[in-house]
Amino acid sequence: MELIIVKNYEEASDLAFEHMIEVVKSNPKANLGLATGSTPIGLYDRMVKDHQTNGTSYKEIKTFNLDEYFGLDPQHEQSYYRFMYEHLFKDIDINLDNTHVPSGVGDIQENCNQYNALLKENPIDIQLLGIGGNGHIGFNEPGTAFDSVTHYIELKQRTREDNARLFFNGHLEEVPTHAITMGISNIMAAKKVLLIACGENKADAIVKMVEEEPSVDCPASALKNHPNCVCIVDEAAASKLSK
Repeated sequence: MELIIVKNYEEASDLAFEHMIEVVKSNPKANLGLATGSTPIGLYDRMVKDHQTNGTSYKEIKTFNLDEYFGLDPQHEQSYYRFMYEHLFKDIDINLDNTHVPSGVGDIQENCNQYNALLKENPIDIQLLGIGGNGHIGFNEPGTAFDSVTHYIELKQRTREDNARLFFNGHLEEVPTHAITMGISNIMAAKKVLLIACGENKADAIVKMVEEEPSVDCPASALKNHPNCVCIVDEAAASKLSK
């Protein structure tokens, strides 16, 4: 695991963009593993600006998102498909048929099986991650087995509270209680992993990920065993590291 500490969110987004665009330009048919939430918005803004300014093309790129809320239609304003469309897909030249987000409606086990098959057919070249305050990656909450594949999961109270604050105007009752998510083994299968963490609320999770032995108590700690993992952390998120 390569840990890079930067000053702030803007610097983290700049550096993350450099890593992402290197993959896109070196392989115009790359498979990108993408994430939602507040953390990657700066990166996506830079990808859009680069496309509009420099003409970087995504016509043959495929994308595969980590997760989706269970019970939300793709067009719901808080669905992760809608998030990706609004923050990235609508402003670049990607073929929407090449964008993939797990389905949160219908037969959940069938959806999991289909997504696992899709990931097996399309090895991820770079997987983007954020990290939850409790150490989750994707929606793999503490206790999730490291050998897990795409699955249905109940969201922890802290995860729902964090998401209520950031995206649901503080209305916890509106945050779905369950989600479908890539498993940890799906994430670990990516050729490269790029994790971004910013803010004091991520400091405890970063300490556990970096300084403690890999444990299901902190799902992100599995990344210590990945052969090509870059973690970009701002000073606030790194504030509790002892080393």
